[in-house]
Amino acid sequence: MAAASASASLSHLLLAPRRRTHPNPSHHSSRPITTALPRRRLPAPAISAAASDLLSPAPSLKSRLASGDTLYGLFLLSFSPTLAELAALAGYDYVVVDMEHGPGGIPEALACLRALDAARTPAVLRLPEASAVWAKKALDLGPAGLMLPAVESPAAAAEAVSHCRYPPRGVRGAAHPIVRASAYGLDDSYLSRCEDDTLIICQVETAAGIAEVEAIAAVDGVDVVQMGPLDLSASMGYLWDPGNRKVRAALREAERKVLEARKKKVAAAAGGNAAYLGGFAMQNDPPEQLKLRGYHMVAGAVDIGMFRKAALDDVKRFREAVMEIGEEDDEEEEKGEKENDGYWSE
Repeated sequence: MAAASASASLSHLLLAPRRRTHPNPSHHSSRPITTALPRRRLPAPAISAAASDLLSPAPSLKSRLASGDTLYGLFLLSFSPTLAELAALAGYDYVVVDMEHGPGGIPEALACLRALDAARTPAVLRLPEASAVWAKKALDLGPAGLMLPAVESPAAAAEAVSHCRYPPRGVRGAAHPIVRASAYGLDDSYLSRCEDDTLIICQVETAAGIAEVEAIAAVDGVDVVQMGPLDLSASMGYLWDPGNRKVRAALREAERKVLEARKKKVAAAAGGNAAYLGGFAMQNDPPEQLKLRGYHMVAGAVDIGMFRKAALDDVKRFREAVMEIGEEDDEEEEKGEKENDGYWSE
């Protein structure tokens, strides 16, 4: 209230009519008189469509899923704010900042969130573990969602959801007047909307979790069930063979259960929860295939993997280049016709 009062007082001072003084020509008194200058209403500056779009709130991941969008995301393991910003500008629907397998923690994640927020792209934080402490610290940063690893039962899913909710519905510690998620206490609406806006993603990535996937997807508060094919293959004894037919069969069966539960809920407009389906693309199962099978959220790439491939291809192209004497002129002519593929230009 004090800030609002100060702001109102300042506005009153800025908008008050300016006054000027001059000597009274009919009196020889030194006392000046004042006259108010006429107030002139200035036209409001025009806002371009692009600027208006930047100023309007970005739709939440939850609202986009509810509207039927299929979301395509990238995993950020480098914790590079520059790559986070570039991923956002490239058009990914969301970026997962990976604190489970990436080298960064809360401070490094915060820098990436700031870059993504500036580019109006939702950030999901994948936690190292599904614990109340990690969930509390991550949620206080203000991400669009949390991804909780290795959820194997409905009870574990319900506990994970409780970490993301304030009492009495959960156990999240309350520091909302001072944390980034509430604009450091300046956002009065935060408490009334934070639990509705935050996307909770439970990873099902073991044989035990796959056996319970239908029940996990039905837990209140679980918004997305995320399949984890690599860890699933390891739990089934096929660490070196993630494309094994038994792993694929287990994944397909889990997909079917989650998708069917979701379709029944939508068709009947019934109560109860039915989570969306999310997944990771693999070399043997590209993102386009996941989209065609009905996945609602698809993580198709990892920043480290993309850079690795680009770097290896670049080195290979250079090593394999062979030029015969006398071919220099031909190469120079072709050089100007080639599309810029990432090299510095002057």
